[in-house]
Amino acid sequence: LSSNSAKTRQAALESLKSAFSSKILYEFIMERRMTLTDSIERCIKKGKSDEQCAAAGLACLLCVQMGAGIESEEIFKTLGPVLKKIVCDGTASIQARQAVSMKCLFARQGQR
Repeated sequence: LSSNSAKTRQAALESLKSAFSSKILYEFIMERRMTLTDSIERCIKKGKSDEQCAAAGLACLLCVQMGAGIESEEIFKTLGPVLKKIVCDGTASIQARQAVSMKCLFARQGQR
């Protein structure tokens, strides 16, 4: 996720999304949640449309993996403003804005 290559970052995001979708990885995530959160935040802020969509999807899965506890609330508090900024950014691609808004809504609903 920290590669200089956008394609490598996007491939890493997709791989993590696949892993988080197929297995419960609570311990793995707990040990790395700040690193994952920071990496996702960077991908959303600096990435282009496809990378932002993949990062938003991973952010949602990260919250789901953490469950309805304090840890997922902290992740959402960190990533929420960045996700909201993309939704409100008129220059962001429609695909990114749509993906981010859906993921943001889904993650927030999971918090309740």
